[in-house]
Amino acid sequence: MKTTLEKLIQDLCLPDSYLNYIPHFFMPLAEKIKQQTFNNYIPIIGINGSQGSGKSTASRVLQEILKEKFELDVVILSIDDFYHTKAAREEIAAKVHPLFATRGVPGTHDIQLLNSTLCKLQQGMSGCQVKIPRFDKSKDDRHLITNWEQLLKPVNVILLEGWCVGIPPMPIEYLEHGINQLEKEEDNNAIWRLKVNEYLENDYQSVFSKIDWLLMLQAPGFDVVFEWRQLQEQKLQDKLLAQGSNIHSLQIMDDKQLSRFIQFYQRLTEHALKVMPDIANARILLDNHHHMTKLIFNE
Repeated sequence: MKTTLEKLIQDLCLPDSYLNYIPHFFMPLAEKIKQQTFNNYIPIIGINGSQGSGKSTASRVLQEILKEKFELDVVILSIDDFYHTKAAREEIAAKVHPLFATRGVPGTHDIQLLNSTLCKLQQGMSGCQVKIPRFDKSKDDRHLITNWEQLLKPVNVILLEGWCVGIPPMPIEYLEHGINQLEKEEDNNAIWRLKVNEYLENDYQSVFSKIDWLLMLQAPGFDVVFEWRQLQEQKLQDKLLAQGSNIHSLQIMDDKQLSRFIQFYQRLTEHALKVMPDIANARILLDNHHHMTKLIFNE
Protein backbone atom coordinates (compact mmCIF):
# COMPACT_ATOMS: atom_id res chain seq x y z
CA MET A 1 0.00 0.00 0.00
CA LYS A 2 1.30 3.44 -0.89
CA THR A 3 2.07 5.93 1.86
CA THR A 4 0.29 9.27 1.90
CA LEU A 5 3.45 10.96 0.63
CA GLU A 6 3.82 8.48 -2.21
CA LYS A 7 0.21 9.09 -3.18
CA LEU A 8 0.71 12.86 -3.01
CA ILE A 9 3.76 12.66 -5.27
CA GLN A 10 1.73 10.62 -7.72
CA ASP A 11 -1.25 13.00 -7.56
CA LEU A 12 1.08 15.93 -8.28
CA CYS A 13 2.40 14.06 -11.35
CA LEU A 14 5.95 14.15 -10.00
CA PRO A 15 8.59 11.48 -10.68
CA ASP A 16 9.11 8.82 -8.02
CA SER A 17 12.62 10.23 -7.53
CA TYR A 18 11.02 13.26 -5.82
CA LEU A 19 10.58 11.00 -2.79
CA ASN A 20 14.37 11.11 -2.35
CA TYR A 21 14.03 14.75 -1.32
CA ILE A 22 11.83 13.90 1.66
CA PRO A 23 14.52 12.82 4.20
CA HIS A 24 17.25 15.19 3.02
CA PHE A 25 15.24 18.38 2.43
CA PHE A 26 11.66 18.30 3.68
CA MET A 27 12.07 16.46 6.99
CA PRO A 28 14.71 18.91 8.29
CA LEU A 29 12.53 21.82 7.14
CA ALA A 30 9.46 20.36 8.84
CA GLU A 31 11.44 20.03 12.08
CA LYS A 32 12.37 23.73 11.92
CA ILE A 33 8.77 24.74 11.20
CA LYS A 34 7.51 22.62 14.11
CA GLN A 35 9.83 24.60 16.41
CA GLN A 36 7.94 27.78 15.51
CA THR A 37 4.68 26.46 17.02
CA PHE A 38 5.69 26.88 20.68
CA ASN A 39 2.99 27.81 23.25
CA ASN A 40 0.25 27.17 20.67
CA TYR A 41 1.46 30.12 18.60
CA ILE A 42 0.29 29.93 14.97
CA PRO A 43 3.35 30.89 12.89
CA ILE A 44 3.43 32.28 9.37
CA ILE A 45 6.02 30.44 7.29
CA GLY A 46 7.00 32.26 4.10
CA ILE A 47 8.06 30.34 0.98
CA ASN A 48 9.80 32.46 -1.65
CA GLY A 49 10.94 31.45 -5.11
CA SER A 50 10.89 32.60 -8.71
CA GLN A 51 8.09 31.59 -11.06
CA GLY A 52 8.03 27.85 -11.65
CA SER A 53 10.52 27.06 -8.88
CA GLY A 54 8.21 24.56 -7.20
CA LYS A 55 6.76 26.57 -4.31
CA SER A 56 3.28 25.07 -4.54
CA THR A 57 4.68 21.53 -4.65
CA ALA A 58 7.02 22.16 -1.72
CA SER A 59 4.13 23.64 0.26
CA ARG A 60 1.94 20.58 -0.35
CA VAL A 61 4.73 18.20 0.68
CA LEU A 62 5.49 20.18 3.85
CA GLN A 63 1.78 20.30 4.67
CA GLU A 64 1.53 16.52 4.44
CA ILE A 65 4.66 15.89 6.54
CA LEU A 66 3.60 18.34 9.25
CA LYS A 67 0.22 16.65 9.42
CA GLU A 68 1.52 13.08 9.35
CA LYS A 69 4.60 13.43 11.56
CA PHE A 70 3.60 16.21 13.96
CA GLU A 71 -0.22 16.14 13.79
CA LEU A 72 -0.31 19.80 12.79
CA ASP A 73 -3.11 21.28 10.69
CA VAL A 74 -1.59 23.45 7.98
CA VAL A 75 -3.25 25.92 5.63
CA ILE A 76 -1.50 26.99 2.43
CA LEU A 77 -2.01 30.53 1.21
CA SER A 78 -0.70 31.44 -2.23
CA ILE A 79 -0.21 35.15 -2.78
CA ASP A 80 -1.46 34.44 -6.32
CA ASP A 81 -4.93 33.76 -4.91
CA PHE A 82 -5.02 37.30 -3.53
CA TYR A 83 -4.73 39.08 -6.85
CA HIS A 84 -7.18 41.90 -7.31
CA THR A 85 -10.09 41.06 -9.57
CA LYS A 86 -9.63 41.82 -13.23
CA ALA A 87 -11.96 44.80 -12.92
CA ALA A 88 -10.02 46.19 -9.96
CA ARG A 89 -6.70 45.84 -11.81
CA GLU A 90 -8.14 47.62 -14.82
CA GLU A 91 -9.22 50.44 -12.52
CA ILE A 92 -5.70 50.72 -11.07
CA ALA A 93 -4.30 50.64 -14.59
CA ALA A 94 -6.54 53.56 -15.58
CA LYS A 95 -5.62 55.61 -12.51
CA VAL A 96 -1.92 54.80 -12.08
CA HIS A 97 -0.32 53.07 -15.09
CA PRO A 98 -1.57 50.70 -17.84
CA LEU A 99 0.89 47.95 -16.88
CA PHE A 100 -0.99 47.35 -13.61
CA ALA A 101 -3.70 45.62 -15.64
CA THR A 102 -1.37 42.60 -15.79
CA ARG A 103 -1.31 40.49 -12.63
CA GLY A 104 1.95 39.71 -10.88
CA VAL A 105 3.85 42.65 -9.44
CA PRO A 106 3.26 44.42 -6.13
CA GLY A 107 0.20 46.59 -6.56
CA THR A 108 -1.87 43.87 -8.22
CA HIS A 109 -2.69 41.99 -4.99
CA ASP A 110 -5.44 42.70 -2.47
CA ILE A 111 -3.18 43.22 0.53
CA GLN A 112 -6.07 44.27 2.77
CA LEU A 113 -7.76 40.91 2.12
CA LEU A 114 -4.51 39.03 2.70
CA ASN A 115 -3.86 40.84 5.99
CA SER A 116 -7.41 40.22 7.14
CA THR A 117 -7.17 36.51 6.29
CA LEU A 118 -3.86 36.11 8.11
CA CYS A 119 -5.24 37.91 11.15
CA LYS A 120 -8.28 35.63 11.36
CA LEU A 121 -6.14 32.52 10.95
CA GLN A 122 -3.70 33.57 13.66
CA GLN A 123 -6.59 34.28 16.00
CA GLY A 124 -7.64 30.66 15.62
CA MET A 125 -10.90 31.34 13.79
CA SER A 126 -12.54 28.67 11.67
CA GLY A 127 -15.78 27.69 10.01
CA CYS A 128 -17.71 30.45 8.29
CA GLN A 129 -15.32 33.05 9.76
CA VAL A 130 -12.38 32.22 7.47
CA LYS A 131 -12.69 31.74 3.73
CA ILE A 132 -9.62 31.39 1.54
CA PRO A 133 -9.90 33.17 -1.84
CA ARG A 134 -9.04 31.37 -5.03
CA PHE A 135 -7.86 32.86 -8.32
CA ASP A 136 -8.51 31.34 -11.74
CA LYS A 137 -5.44 31.96 -13.91
CA SER A 138 -7.13 30.48 -16.96
CA LYS A 139 -9.67 33.32 -16.77
CA ASP A 140 -7.30 35.87 -15.23
CA ASP A 141 -9.84 36.65 -12.53
CA ARG A 142 -10.74 35.77 -8.97
CA HIS A 143 -13.23 32.97 -8.36
CA LEU A 144 -16.62 33.96 -7.00
CA ILE A 145 -16.70 33.91 -3.18
CA THR A 146 -19.02 30.89 -3.32
CA ASN A 147 -16.07 28.91 -4.71
CA TRP A 148 -13.56 29.97 -2.05
CA GLU A 149 -12.16 27.37 0.33
CA GLN A 150 -13.80 27.36 3.75
CA LEU A 151 -11.80 26.08 6.71
CA LEU A 152 -13.62 23.70 9.01
CA LYS A 153 -11.34 24.12 12.03
CA PRO A 154 -8.46 26.29 13.28
CA VAL A 155 -4.96 25.63 11.97
CA ASN A 156 -1.56 25.30 13.65
CA VAL A 157 0.66 26.59 10.83
CA ILE A 158 0.20 29.03 7.94
CA LEU A 159 2.31 28.54 4.82
CA LEU A 160 2.39 31.72 2.70
CA GLU A 161 3.97 31.05 -0.69
CA GLY A 162 4.64 33.41 -3.58
CA TRP A 163 7.28 34.68 -5.95
CA CYS A 164 7.59 38.04 -4.18
CA VAL A 165 7.02 36.86 -0.60
CA GLY A 166 9.55 38.46 1.74
CA ILE A 167 11.28 40.60 -0.88
CA PRO A 168 12.45 44.02 0.37
CA PRO A 169 12.11 47.15 -1.80
CA MET A 170 14.90 48.22 -4.14
CA PRO A 171 17.01 51.40 -3.82
CA ILE A 172 15.38 54.04 -6.00
CA GLU A 173 18.57 54.66 -7.96
CA TYR A 174 18.35 51.09 -9.27
CA LEU A 175 15.05 51.89 -10.96
CA GLU A 176 16.19 54.69 -13.24
CA HIS A 177 16.96 52.68 -16.36
CA GLY A 178 14.83 50.02 -18.05
CA ILE A 179 16.31 46.53 -18.04
CA ASN A 180 14.17 44.90 -20.75
CA GLN A 181 12.02 45.76 -23.74
CA LEU A 182 8.86 46.09 -21.66
CA GLU A 183 10.35 48.66 -19.32
CA LYS A 184 12.12 50.60 -22.05
CA GLU A 185 9.11 50.85 -24.35
CA GLU A 186 6.10 50.83 -22.00
CA ASP A 187 7.58 52.43 -18.87
CA ASN A 188 10.26 54.73 -20.26
CA ASN A 189 9.49 57.35 -17.59
CA ALA A 190 9.78 54.74 -14.77
CA ILE A 191 6.32 55.58 -13.34
CA TRP A 192 5.24 51.93 -13.18
CA ARG A 193 8.38 50.45 -11.65
CA LEU A 194 8.66 53.26 -9.09
CA LYS A 195 5.05 52.67 -8.05
CA VAL A 196 5.65 48.90 -7.85
CA ASN A 197 8.57 49.59 -5.51
CA GLU A 198 6.43 51.96 -3.45
CA TYR A 199 3.73 49.32 -3.01
CA LEU A 200 6.42 46.81 -2.04
CA GLU A 201 7.96 49.16 0.50
CA ASN A 202 4.68 50.04 2.19
CA ASP A 203 1.65 47.77 1.77
CA TYR A 204 3.54 44.52 1.21
CA GLN A 205 5.92 44.94 4.13
CA SER A 206 2.85 45.07 6.39
CA VAL A 207 2.40 41.40 5.45
CA PHE A 208 6.02 40.32 5.13
CA SER A 209 6.87 41.71 8.57
CA LYS A 210 4.53 39.09 10.04
CA ILE A 211 6.50 36.18 8.59
CA ASP A 212 8.11 34.17 11.40
CA TRP A 213 10.36 31.95 9.29
CA LEU A 214 11.28 32.14 5.63
CA LEU A 215 12.30 29.48 3.10
CA MET A 216 13.72 30.35 -0.31
CA LEU A 217 13.72 28.04 -3.32
CA GLN A 218 16.75 29.48 -5.06
CA ALA A 219 16.85 29.26 -8.85
CA PRO A 220 20.29 29.32 -10.52
CA GLY A 221 19.36 32.56 -12.34
CA PHE A 222 16.61 34.44 -14.13
CA ASP A 223 17.44 32.81 -17.47
CA VAL A 224 15.66 29.58 -16.42
CA VAL A 225 12.41 31.31 -15.49
CA PHE A 226 10.98 31.34 -19.01
CA GLU A 227 11.41 27.58 -19.40
CA TRP A 228 10.02 26.89 -15.93
CA ARG A 229 7.06 29.22 -16.43
CA GLN A 230 6.43 27.64 -19.84
CA LEU A 231 6.15 24.26 -18.12
CA GLN A 232 3.65 25.73 -15.64
CA GLU A 233 1.49 27.02 -18.48
CA GLN A 234 1.51 23.60 -20.15
CA LYS A 235 0.54 21.86 -16.89
CA LEU A 236 -2.32 24.32 -16.41
CA GLN A 237 -3.60 23.65 -19.91
CA ASP A 238 -3.35 19.87 -19.47
CA LYS A 239 -5.21 20.04 -16.15
CA LEU A 240 -8.05 22.14 -17.53
CA LEU A 241 -8.42 20.01 -20.64
CA ALA A 242 -8.56 16.89 -18.45
CA GLN A 243 -11.41 18.57 -16.56
CA GLY A 244 -13.31 19.02 -19.81
CA SER A 245 -12.62 22.69 -20.49
CA ASN A 246 -12.81 23.99 -24.07
CA ILE A 247 -9.30 24.87 -25.22
CA HIS A 248 -10.62 27.90 -27.13
CA SER A 249 -12.05 29.38 -23.93
CA LEU A 250 -8.77 29.17 -22.00
CA GLN A 251 -6.53 32.19 -21.61
CA ILE A 252 -3.34 30.15 -21.90
CA MET A 253 -0.26 32.11 -22.99
CA ASP A 254 1.77 31.16 -26.04
CA ASP A 255 5.56 31.62 -26.08
CA LYS A 256 5.38 35.20 -27.36
CA GLN A 257 2.88 36.23 -24.71
CA LEU A 258 4.84 34.39 -22.04
CA SER A 259 8.08 36.09 -23.05
CA ARG A 260 6.44 39.48 -22.51
CA PHE A 261 4.73 38.33 -19.31
CA ILE A 262 7.91 37.34 -17.48
CA GLN A 263 9.45 40.75 -18.23
CA PHE A 264 7.01 42.11 -15.63
CA TYR A 265 8.80 39.90 -13.08
CA GLN A 266 12.39 40.23 -14.20
CA ARG A 267 13.55 43.19 -12.15
CA LEU A 268 12.22 41.95 -8.82
CA THR A 269 13.19 38.34 -9.50
CA GLU A 270 16.81 39.34 -10.13
CA HIS A 271 16.69 41.55 -7.03
CA ALA A 272 15.38 38.62 -4.99
CA LEU A 273 18.08 36.26 -6.26
CA LYS A 274 20.63 38.82 -5.10
CA VAL A 275 19.31 39.76 -1.64
CA MET A 276 17.07 36.93 -0.43
CA PRO A 277 19.86 34.41 0.28
CA ASP A 278 20.93 36.66 3.17
CA ILE A 279 17.36 37.22 4.39
CA ALA A 280 15.88 33.71 4.26
CA ASN A 281 16.19 31.38 7.24
CA ALA A 282 16.74 28.46 4.89
CA ARG A 283 17.43 27.92 1.19
CA ILE A 284 17.00 25.02 -1.18
CA LEU A 285 19.39 25.39 -4.09
CA LEU A 286 17.98 24.33 -7.47
CA ASP A 287 19.84 23.48 -10.66
CA ASN A 288 18.73 24.23 -14.22
CA HIS A 289 16.66 21.05 -14.32
CA HIS A 290 14.65 21.78 -11.17
CA HIS A 291 16.66 19.32 -9.09
CA MET A 292 17.22 20.17 -5.45
CA THR A 293 20.95 20.11 -4.85
CA LYS A 294 21.53 21.52 -1.37
CA LEU A 295 19.72 22.66 1.78
CA ILE A 296 21.28 25.57 3.63
CA PHE A 297 20.16 26.95 7.01
CA ASN A 298 21.17 30.54 7.72
CA GLU A 299 20.55 30.24 11.42
